[in-house]
Amino acid sequence: MKEFATNTRTRLLYSLSSLGITIPGEAVAGVIAFYIVDIKNLPVAWYSTFWFFYTIYNALNNPALGYLSDRTRSRWGRRLPYILFGGLPYALAFALLFTAPFDGKTDPRGLLIYFGAAIVLWEGLYTALATGYYGLLPEMFGTYEERTDVAAKMNIFQIVGLIIGAALPPLLANLLGWTNMAMLFAGISVIAIYAGYPAMFERKELRTDTSFPFWDALKYTFANRSYLTAAGAQTMRFFATGSLQTGILFYLKYSLKVDEANATYILGGAFVIAMLSLYPWRNWVANKLDSRRTLMLANAVMMLGIIPMGFSPNIKFTYAAAVVLGIGLGGLVLIGDVIMTEVVDEDEVKTGHQRAGMYFGMSGFLITLSGLLVSSVFGLVMPAFGYDTLLDVQPASVDLGFRIFLTVPTSIGFLLAIFLLWLYPLHGKYLQDIKDTLQKKRAAASE
Repeated sequence: MKEFATNTRTRLLYSLSSLGITIPGEAVAGVIAFYIVDIKNLPVAWYSTFWFFYTIYNALNNPALGYLSDRTRSRWGRRLPYILFGGLPYALAFALLFTAPFDGKTDPRGLLIYFGAAIVLWEGLYTALATGYYGLLPEMFGTYEERTDVAAKMNIFQIVGLIIGAALPPLLANLLGWTNMAMLFAGISVIAIYAGYPAMFERKELRTDTSFPFWDALKYTFANRSYLTAAGAQTMRFFATGSLQTGILFYLKYSLKVDEANATYILGGAFVIAMLSLYPWRNWVANKLDSRRTLMLANAVMMLGIIPMGFSPNIKFTYAAAVVLGIGLGGLVLIGDVIMTEVVDEDEVKTGHQRAGMYFGMSGFLITLSGLLVSSVFGLVMPAFGYDTLLDVQPASVDLGFRIFLTVPTSIGFLLAIFLLWLYPLHGKYLQDIKDTLQKKRAAASE
């Protein structure tokens, strides 16, 4: 097989759409807790309790919409309708999250109801859109080399999305206000999603591959060791990075005693370094090793960056730690989706069906549970150190609390990810056999 079966324009435009998906998702992951709890004054216990039940909903809709994607039959195909008809509502629902007309000090119930309804709507649209988009990845791009190239391009756009969605909100909110910031992001998201849509396609022989029964789909998915270890490692990675994103604003404000807008420069710097390291990771590591060992190494580098932040005496030390985090993040984001395409390929060889929607959906199910872990740890640790949103001045003990929250859960998450990847079976001769079998199937289908 040729290294690239698609042209550069196709790979670039497909990757561009990930920018539009990423910006709202990263803004929600990075600042929604700070906005709702610290800006809108929702009590932290209320937020953590709601987030527990919301995460269950979020987890369950991933496999449901993934399976629906595999079963969809339309004139546009299986995956494309979710992108075509989901992009605009997704962006509008995101803007609603930051237009809450209530304040937790005067009407916490109204704030919780509004926020709950808005984020449930937004997350359902996000899952449908992302499942359709990532379900195209193993279908459009067949070889490991092509997938790593697409992944590098995707993640350049995604890191730009990280900078915009996770790093810029504190700065832009100070300049424009939270609502205008969200509307600006929604507009960028819509443009990027639909600019990339014309380059997307589905393989004709899979457009009607919708016959796999639901219970069989669940059985084959959860009996797949490759899937369980890969998705488990991703879950632990997202638990670690989710703790980092959730805690960084509080850490800057209450531990380092600096303006939380500095998160823009810390996260932005880490993301730029990650973007610059994508092709070095691809050319010097991923294409010489494999997805398993590359991810193990990237998780280890993340640990080297996060642990010193717990002892950081000042903001300059934290900037230095962010450089190491950026290098590790480059490896994580490059291979995170590529490893799941290998699982999809193995399943297609075993079952005869291409079930990318179910696998990416179930991966989202497990990864979403990481949000439950993050909010639960946040809800347990911070009140224990005296953090109370109703206090005008927080006790000195919150300094240690936010240092612990930022470093201990993240380190545990990265360690568990490395262990699960060590158990991942798709490598070496077995992985090559899967590739050879699938190549023969593709060649036969094209004749």
